[in-house]
This record gives sequence, C-alpha cells and structure tokens, in this order.
Amino acid sequence: MDPPVPRAGANTRLLPKGPSRRHVLAGLAGSLLLSGLPGRLAAQDIRYFRIGTGTTSGTYFPIGGLIANAISNPPGSRPCDRGGSCGVPGLIVVAQATLGSVENIELLRSGGVEAGLAQADIAYWAYTGTGTFTGKPPFEALRSIGMLYSEALQLVVRADGDLHTIADLKGRAVSLGEEGSGTLVEARQILDAFGVKEAEMKPAYLKPGTAADRLAKNELDGFFMVGGWPVAAVSDVAARVPIRLLPLDGEMADRLRARQRFYTELTIPADTYPGVAATPTLGVGAELLVRADRDPDLIHGVTKALWHENTRRLLIEGHPKGRSFDPTKAIANVSVPLHPGAERYYREVGLAGNAANEPTSGPSQ
Repeated sequence: MDPPVPRAGANTRLLPKGPSRRHVLAGLAGSLLLSGLPGRLAAQDIRYFRIGTGTTSGTYFPIGGLIANAISNPPGSRPCDRGGSCGVPGLIVVAQATLGSVENIELLRSGGVEAGLAQADIAYWAYTGTGTFTGKPPFEALRSIGMLYSEALQLVVRADGDLHTIADLKGRAVSLGEEGSGTLVEARQILDAFGVKEAEMKPAYLKPGTAADRLAKNELDGFFMVGGWPVAAVSDVAARVPIRLLPLDGEMADRLRARQRFYTELTIPADTYPGVAATPTLGVGAELLVRADRDPDLIHGVTKALWHENTRRLLIEGHPKGRSFDPTKAIANVSVPLHPGAERYYREVGLAGNAANEPTSGPSQ
C-alpha cells in the first residue's frame, strides 16, 4: 500500500518520525510541495515513494537524493523531451536518511519505505535468513532493481599515527560503525578474517561524521567506513588533519573474497582524499531494493527512469560516484531476484537474457 498522501503544501513532518526517520524531499518534488500544488490536481494524481538511504555524511544519502530527483515527475512538470523530468508521471520521491543497509532492509520488511539502498551481501543474508540475519525469518519478498556501483571498505587512521595493519588495531580505540549500518557488519567481517577480536580493541559504534570528528581531535585511533568514494565524512577529516587508509589486501583478503562472492578487489585511487596514496581494499556492490508486492508497472517505470540518459547526466554532475552507474552491469551479480517490473525493463533493452531469476549462491557464514 502506498504511504498516506500529504495535503498540498505539507512538509516532511507529516512523514514518519523518529531518530532514524530524517527525511529530505527530492529537490523538484520539494519545491512543488512547499509552494503548494494547483488546486485542480486531485490527490489521486500523486503517488509518494520513499527511498531508505544512509547517514548524511555517507554516500547513500546524496546518491539517494539524486535518484529521487531523477525518478520523480510531479503533476504539472515540464515534459522530458522539453528539458523537464523524465521520471514516473505523478510520482514524488523522498530520499530518507537512515542508519544504512541493515535498517533499510528492516524498513522494507515492515513497509516503512518503498525502496532502499543496501550492500549486496547484507541483502542476500536478509533474503536467506543467514549471516547477520540469522534467527530472523528469511525476507523472501525482497527484490532487486539492480546494482548501482561498487562501495569500498575504508579504514581511516591519522597519518601521524602508528597504525599500519589490521593487527595494529588491538588495544586501540576504533569506530566500527553505528548499529544498523552496513559498515558495522563489514567491519566485523574484516576483523574476523584478519584474526582480530572485537574484545581485543576499544570499539566504538559511531556515525561516520562523529567518528571523523573524534579522529580529527585525536580522540579516536581510526574508523571503518563503507561507501562509494569519496565519502563525505572521510573528505571532511582529511581536510582537517592528514590521514591514511589502511590496505585490506593479501592472503587474508583473498580468503575472504573466496568465501564471500559479493566481495571484489578494489583500489581507491591516489588523492581521492588529499595526500592519500592509492590503497588496495575490498569492494561490495550497492543495490537498489524493493518488495516483491510493489506494482510491476511502477517498478518498471522507476527502473526505466533510473537508467535514462538524463539521469546519468544528473548523477555525474551531482556526485563523483555517478560515473560508475552502468546499466550493462546492473544485473550481473544481483543478490536477490529481480523485481518483475525491473526484469521487464532489462529484457526490453536486451540486458536480461542471461540474468538469473534466483541467486544461486552467496557468502557463507
């Protein structure tokens, strides 16, 4: 069921409240809402669509806002072929700040959002009731719209510190990420693979922005972050103090990749953050997810708008990671089945011929 429709001129406070329910309206949609829609437009002409993203200092939040703008098309918008919106007619999309992947999965499960961004391994675990979702019912209604880009696991330390390897984290104060975030899940995977116990550290569970601030003040020795580079929180601390990224490579990383098919080899390019050398690390796909019971025609329209050429321009102009969006790679390694509406789009454009209907295997735990 679609969320309740706010009256014309309503603001975001009419949407769900709470510390993990911060919202921003897509720019085009927000301007229309705040200025008031014409009285002749009936409520049934408008549909609202919420995307769970991440923290405001990460990558999901700005990327989610760009996607929201791209797929929105409120009544009265200028036509696509005249330089206007190329989104779904009548759709107003909200980019909702959350804790990240894990919370987005739970919001999808409860119907608290219509779509959500999540790391591929976490989506697979939710779908199968394994990994971090062990003990919970498998979320068999979880469906994919497609992979968007690769995220990098980033372990940030001060350049003037003495941390050079994962083993050096023992006895040190390190933020592993906030509860409900994908960062915390991945940090624990890394520590386990490299033989460092959480109890051997002084772990903190902080938002990326808070962790970055404490690192800059020398109140923290390091922090984990998962996101498409450059991540705002890492850029912020790099502008304040010299930093390094610890490499996540070698035999332990190879074993982890062999065990978990969603991990890939990545290198964060030199000077992605000021003065930071090229750093080998692990990557994981960022995926846009919905529920299986979403209207196929709506999801077909959302998928079509997501990969429209105008959307690509919007993404490239709006965020450095926008250049990584590639429809030819969107379904190569999806973690859960494609939504029928999305699959129809990929078949129409000749991309879904070899797409599997069900994920065949996933990361072991």
